[in-house]
Amino acid sequence: MRRNKTLAAIQKPKATQSAALAVLLVMGGFAVAGPSGLLAWSENLRLLDEREAQLAKLQSERDTLANKVALLDPDHADPDMVGELLRSQLNVVHPDEVVISFED
Repeated sequence: MRRNKTLAAIQKPKATQSAALAVLLVMGGFAVAGPSGLLAWSENLRLLDEREAQLAKLQSERDTLANKVALLDPDHADPDMVGELLRSQLNVVHPDEVVISFED
């Protein structure tokens, strides 16, 4: 009878320790192989570099468009920009101009 009590007293802490070890192993697994773990770190850095390059390209395009908008200000429009837009969008030319088209 005494032996059963001793065996039960030993098994309960072992079960608690085993459960704690299992929880720690699962947490360690997530820290290494989880979506934000060590193995995903290089992938996240690569995506960050791609997004920064894309952001730089978009900022360059935005600056170009902002420059065009400034040149087409109704109060003092740049005559060269207005002429370029007229020629490209309305297909108008001066009588003394020659149009050369390039075939693709």
